[in-house]
Amino acid sequence: MTTPQQFLVQAAARNNAEWCTTMSRTHGSTGEFRAQAWAAASRTPLYYPDAVTLAPGADRAALVSRIDTVAPGASVKDSFADLDLTEAGFEVLFEARWIHRPAGAPAPAPDLSWDVAGDPDALRAWALAWDDGDGNADLFRPGLLDDPATFVLAGRSADGRVVAGAVASRSDQVVGISNVFALDGGPDTAWPVVLDAVNKLFPTLPVVGYEQGEDLVAALRHGFEPVGPLRVWLHGR
Repeated sequence: MTTPQQFLVQAAARNNAEWCTTMSRTHGSTGEFRAQAWAAASRTPLYYPDAVTLAPGADRAALVSRIDTVAPGASVKDSFADLDLTEAGFEVLFEARWIHRPAGAPAPAPDLSWDVAGDPDALRAWALAWDDGDGNADLFRPGLLDDPATFVLAGRSADGRVVAGAVASRSDQVVGISNVFALDGGPDTAWPVVLDAVNKLFPTLPVVGYEQGEDLVAALRHGFEPVGPLRVWLHGR
């Protein structure tokens, strides 16, 4: 990676770890930041890793010792795709790419209006739309509303229903986007409204996140560039 790309990946990894600790806190799990990685000693919420590396070349043994590998489902976000955790009982769950969009880049005109979910009812409506019937809407708890760095972005149809959205997590250097969804049209429907919201809320911050497969291709269509690989490891599947 070039130096600017490495800076972006490290900023994106730190931002993602901050979002993971926010989500974990709302579920009663706490994590600790150290130089090489953020890690939680108890199981984190569904879809959220137990550790996120923050710098290349993290010490494998030290990292694994900080998480619970006895209870099923431990996972590690290898932010630089440079660890081999197979000897510790992990296997690769998926690979993806960190993505970046420059601050101030023009956003496409959205077809939907948007707002930031500001109360438990609005958050619940967003979570139900995000979940789309899978039974995991309770993942997003009202405690998120108390976090000053978390913005739940709701794209609304003309009749006021939440039909698209994402979560924006603000850091000092970047704003991270996760949980991008649209009930119809997929990410090509979601990204215009999400980027319009981000440009208005954080006009001076570059946008980062990670995607894979067709979702990555869609993000590139909306002005993102890939800046580095990541890998998620799952223990004992």
